[in-house]
Amino acid sequence: MTSLGSSISANTTFIRPASFYINGLYNIPHAKYYYVFLCFVYAVTVLGNSFIMCTIYLVRSLHTGKYIAVFNLAVSDLCGSSALIPKLVDMFLFENQYISYEACLLNMFFVLFFMTLQSLTLLVLAYDRVIAICFPLRYNAIVTKAAMTMMIGVTWICSVAIIALLVALITRLSFCRSTTVDSYFCDHGPIYILACNDKSVSYVMAVLCFAVLACLPMLLIIVSYLCIGIALLKVSQGIERLKAMKTCTSHLILVAIFYLPFFSINMLSLTSSIKANDRMINSALTQTIPPMLNPIIYTLKTEEVMQAIKILYKQAKVAALQGMTQCTIRISPQLRQDRREKK
Repeated sequence: MTSLGSSISANTTFIRPASFYINGLYNIPHAKYYYVFLCFVYAVTVLGNSFIMCTIYLVRSLHTGKYIAVFNLAVSDLCGSSALIPKLVDMFLFENQYISYEACLLNMFFVLFFMTLQSLTLLVLAYDRVIAICFPLRYNAIVTKAAMTMMIGVTWICSVAIIALLVALITRLSFCRSTTVDSYFCDHGPIYILACNDKSVSYVMAVLCFAVLACLPMLLIIVSYLCIGIALLKVSQGIERLKAMKTCTSHLILVAIFYLPFFSINMLSLTSSIKANDRMINSALTQTIPPMLNPIIYTLKTEEVMQAIKILYKQAKVAALQGMTQCTIRISPQLRQDRREKK
């Protein structure tokens, strides 16, 4: 009877709120300008990543294993920004800061899922560079379209499974006190700490996700570039070494702008008392700026993409000239007929 009574009591005290209140930035003058800036960032992100995806799709020379991963990175960048920025702008620019419980969990899932996918895709691209430089003669045999598609598929399955479990654990938590989330979206950490029952499982899962989905890929990328560095030292000619290094620059820049700000903010949060507003501004920029810059970097720093853009430009120019010629041919007989009628 005692155990039955305690279980009933536990069930009656379990509280699932109807909604959460996303606090966002507070006591900051002219904060709306920041959200307008994020609108601009989102517009550039959509245009840039759509352009990269269209270029890869239209140019047959880019239908390779490597560019399957680049295409996937553009998809994750575009979808990740779409999951975060429009909702963020709606909440804070238009002051709709209440979000339903179910919508909050969905928002959490998609934002964290696409961040995870970005991290794992950068790891796949590091693998591509290792094979290209350490095993150049076997590159086309190893990095095939089928192999890369399978690797990208695995990253999607792992990301969905892990983030779905992380979000599902939130449904085991009871929120009997505050439902005000000190973040700019339905972030996992600021939400689970609001729970008034045992949240140790969610804490352990959060630590594991950080280690497996952020720290481990970064560590493996560092190891991959150590292997690349050792392979380049064995190259006798300086010109060949420089050419090989140039093929890695775009990926290295992407890795730097994704991981360095991310780890910096997390380390500062753990080691010093960073203000909530500063943390939110820096975290939001960390999540929104890399997806905007990635297509620009790939366009400017990758010769294959630049050549593909030139091909598309020439094709568009030729098509426009042909269209004008056909239009002229159609109009000419009509003009002659009009002149005859006038005479």
